Amino acid sequence: MAASDDRDMRPVLVIGGPPTSNGDLHVGHVAGPFVGADVHVRYLRAVGREAVFASGGDDSQTFVITAAARLGTTPAELAAKSWGLIEGTFEAMGIALDGFAPTDDGYRATVYDYVNRLYAQGKFRKRAVPLPYSEQTGKFLVEGLVGGDCPTCLADSRGGFCEACGHPIDFGMLLEPYSILDRTDKVSFRETEILVFPVEEYRDQLIAYYAGKTATWRPHPIAFMRELLARPLPDYPVTYPVDWGMPAPFAETPGQTINAWLEGMPASMYCTAHAQRQLGIEPPANDDAWRAEHGARLVVFMGFDPLYVWGVVHVAELMAHEGRYVLQDNLLCNEFYDLENEKFSTSKGHVVWARDLVAEVPRDVVRFYLNLTAPEHARTNFSRASLDKVAAERLVDPWNELVTVLTKLTAEVGGESDPLPVSPETPARAAAMVTRFSSCFELTTFSLSRGAELVAQNVERLRAHAQRALAENLDPDTLRVRLGDLFLQLRALICCASPILIDLAASAARAGDFELRMSAGAFDLAETTAFPVPRLSMHMAPASPGDLSASVLSTV
Repeated sequence: MAASDDRDMRPVLVIGGPPTSNGDLHVGHVAGPFVGADVHVRYLRAVGREAVFASGGDDSQTFVITAAARLGTTPAELAAKSWGLIEGTFEAMGIALDGFAPTDDGYRATVYDYVNRLYAQGKFRKRAVPLPYSEQTGKFLVEGLVGGDCPTCLADSRGGFCEACGHPIDFGMLLEPYSILDRTDKVSFRETEILVFPVEEYRDQLIAYYAGKTATWRPHPIAFMRELLARPLPDYPVTYPVDWGMPAPFAETPGQTINAWLEGMPASMYCTAHAQRQLGIEPPANDDAWRAEHGARLVVFMGFDPLYVWGVVHVAELMAHEGRYVLQDNLLCNEFYDLENEKFSTSKGHVVWARDLVAEVPRDVVRFYLNLTAPEHARTNFSRASLDKVAAERLVDPWNELVTVLTKLTAEVGGESDPLPVSPETPARAAAMVTRFSSCFELTTFSLSRGAELVAQNVERLRAHAQRALAENLDPDTLRVRLGDLFLQLRALICCASPILIDLAASAARAGDFELRMSAGAFDLAETTAFPVPRLSMHMAPASPGDLSASVLSTV
């Protein structure tokens, strides 16, 4: 375990980058940021640390407009429907958010308080900038409303920043722009006055901030920040002359709205406050948990593509509040997760919806595969055929073989009632498992794929040990010790795997009457007991409507 994290007992505020409210979540949406955040929070609680896990819908994005047009509905109707779908998918996937905040009056008040404070302190500037303009509709096209080629990497992109390379696209720099809503529409550039946030003014603070992150963040984000900070940082739009979004409250920009991306930080603050209320905590203000005096540790799980906004603009915004708020301790970024070696595409129908997948395959099996193939440092691929093969061969089949052998061995020693002795060396092996798994779940060495690999390795190891015990025809006393060793290590494995295999762990803990705690001392025992170990299945068993957990395990 990383020593710095081992000593860090600050309360942790975990944010799952708010998903755009333009539809349900597909597997690519949840694979990296939300599964990762959920695993980390479950780990923190397993080791006794305080954490609040929050997110919320991102309703103001212009992508809601384009999706609504494609679906033949209104942006407001789509955003409202999507919020419920997304919340339901999180529940179905076992992503245990403490709160998924709505865009309500409290949300809007928090955003306005945040931006008005910056405005009152003179942090914004009025600028005349060129923006893409629809000659046909007489409207400006920004962010998700306009496409074109990125001036940095030349990939097809949208306004604001490039999804492919992550670089910002400064106002009139988009090459060969076109309207997303109508490719026949003639797009020109027209100058207009908006408010901007001068990010370049925070260059020295940003350089110092990232100098302190080089040893603890993933390599790609750090390399990206070096690349960005090697050149002048463009002004960031605070307001846009578009209709969708929160009306801008500034006298200089009548009729304009707040840039949806600027809502990111105050929205996340409100999400945290909303989550606290769901936990029975009433914060004195919606931004209270983020105040610097509380010394919380702020962690954001997100995809790489919006890193410029979250890692430069948002950090500079918090700096502009002059010590009021904590800064992000870590931005845990993942790369793209492809589907059958092509990018997920809702518009093209190339998609696997997360809720559909866990309706067919137990979510523990899905979570194991998503962890194992997590896009941590490079693009990885989801394949249903691979899921079926890999999960069966690496997890389900060896686990069920282990259960079968343990059942036979338990019957040979007379059942589950009497305590089983444990050999002196076994607690150290259980402690080694805890240490190894902890290194996967601590932020400085966080790796979903290594965590899932450890699960598979230890299942196979215990299966092989159990098979040998069955084949060796041991005397009763020796067999009882061997079985005690197996069950103690199995308990440790279940606790260590509990952030990933959530339903299996919960069922086993109930059966064995133990807590899902990850501490080496918890397994420093001279004896233990056998318990009925649940089996895994590759297919969902029949369940009552609305029962998300009853069908994820098989007792056959």
